[in-house]
Amino acid sequence: MPFLASRPHAQPRAVIIGAPYDATSTFRKGSREAPAAIRWASESIETYSPTQDLDLEDLPLADAGDIDLDGCTCEKAVNRVAQAITAQSGFPLMLGGEHTLTVGAIKAALARHPDLAVLALDAHLDLRDQYEGSAWSHATTFARVLDFLPQDRVAILGARSGTREEWIRANSMLAVSRCGRLDDKAWSALAGRPLYLTVDIDAFDASIAPGTGNPEPLGLEVEDFVRILDRLRDATVVGADVVEVNPTYDPSGRTAVLAAWLVREMLLGFAL
Repeated sequence: MPFLASRPHAQPRAVIIGAPYDATSTFRKGSREAPAAIRWASESIETYSPTQDLDLEDLPLADAGDIDLDGCTCEKAVNRVAQAITAQSGFPLMLGGEHTLTVGAIKAALARHPDLAVLALDAHLDLRDQYEGSAWSHATTFARVLDFLPQDRVAILGARSGTREEWIRANSMLAVSRCGRLDDKAWSALAGRPLYLTVDIDAFDASIAPGTGNPEPLGLEVEDFVRILDRLRDATVVGADVVEVNPTYDPSGRTAVLAAWLVREMLLGFAL
């Protein structure tokens, strides 16, 4: 089942790409099922966004299906994601899968935009250099991003979980905020560069998005995302993703519906 309003286009302005993978997930696996669940949930929402007064029917949108990640090590999966996104034209929006895959998506964006910055919505800092003996894990996502991107070009909103060492390291990043707000200086720095937006669904409060592998209380509200989207109108967003939806722990489907809604809003806000 393709994502809402997507259809074959010779030159799409936006492309949905699924990345079903959760090999390094801990506590609760299941995010490999998310791309299919988000596509399914997209049938429950409308193409029109009253928040933005825009409609997906006006966007040449293609769904490229899923990347084959079966049997891959995490590092190989990241590389396959980078290759798959590089091969696409138009605005890429990835459906994860675990958050580690974002490293590949950011690498693809950086190859096209050397001055790239990253804005992450995430409950967790993911700044461990290793986790369970591996440098490639959902818990090391931003440590791997900082291997090739300067710390003053990465900001995280919604962060409220991490080791003491991770919080110390986060002090040297562009900005880290538990809430959905950054100061004007940080927003100006982001708006001045091409920007990749990654949304870990656990950035939202667990009461809103329970279907995720590592839920955390005290998260963002949907209204926070609307305000973030409004601020990003001054930026040049060149790619995005939604990751860590876990359908196994989402019996009502509401987390997948929220993810589909987020995808719609980002496509309309950044690609149209």
